[in-house]
Amino acid sequence: MYKIVRKKVLNPTVTQMEIEAPLVAAKAKPGQFIILRVNEAGERIPLTVAGTNPEEGTVKIIFQVVGATTELLNHKNEGESIQDFVGPLGVATHTEGIKKVCIIGGGVGCAIAMPVAQEFHRLGAEVTSIIGFRSKDLLILEDEFRACSDRLIVMTDDGSYARRGNVTVPLKEMLEAGETFDTIITIGPLIMMKFVTLTAKPFGVPVTASMNPIMIDGTGMCGGCRLTLNQDGKRVTRFACVDGPDFNAYEIDFDEAMSRGRMYFGYERRAHEEVCNLFKNA
Repeated sequence: MYKIVRKKVLNPTVTQMEIEAPLVAAKAKPGQFIILRVNEAGERIPLTVAGTNPEEGTVKIIFQVVGATTELLNHKNEGESIQDFVGPLGVATHTEGIKKVCIIGGGVGCAIAMPVAQEFHRLGAEVTSIIGFRSKDLLILEDEFRACSDRLIVMTDDGSYARRGNVTVPLKEMLEAGETFDTIITIGPLIMMKFVTLTAKPFGVPVTASMNPIMIDGTGMCGGCRLTLNQDGKRVTRFACVDGPDFNAYEIDFDEAMSRGRMYFGYERRAHEEVCNLFKNA
């Protein structure tokens, strides 16, 4: 069992927890993830490591309450425990040789982008961060990004805070003005990452996308997290859990990934409603 040491509500649908998991905390690096189960009968879900404290032996996770399992997890409180917490899994974000980076996060994807930005800052790279949200009410981690960014740009779709528009607007402005980056790293909704990639492509800047498809075992055996990449004119299959989660964004078939991501939307919504009703009637 893994104890919940701290719990913090970041916005109405996003929660941050710190889990006591010393072995994971000692080894996890930015870009990697864990797989957890809330209870013995629960499903396995992947969540990105949002930070570690090796001295305390804790791992930070940030999740959006969208399905049955995240609803169950959100009802856990400090001092309670969860069943399983396995990791670190996946390949850490590549940082070697990168001196100037643009980190682009969207929504709860900013929880994944934040430790990556923090690591580049620690290594002495020049960090530009662009974070986007639908509205001010959904804003998270602004102070954390400001602390590790040489330049921070905040966008909201409805203009309720900072600049109005999506994250590709300032990116295009910078690239058209002659700004260069060693790489762009984008993390967030698939549609956002697709258009970040399309925006950067005419300028020839390398783009890495962090993928979070359907995942079950986290070891490459189930095949649920498979992605199609276009490499050298050939379509190849890769698995996000062992080959990723970071991939060359120019190779990703985003349309297929989005189609696969919608496959279980109806089922997950019904399962979420069942769990909500369970707590209402308790």
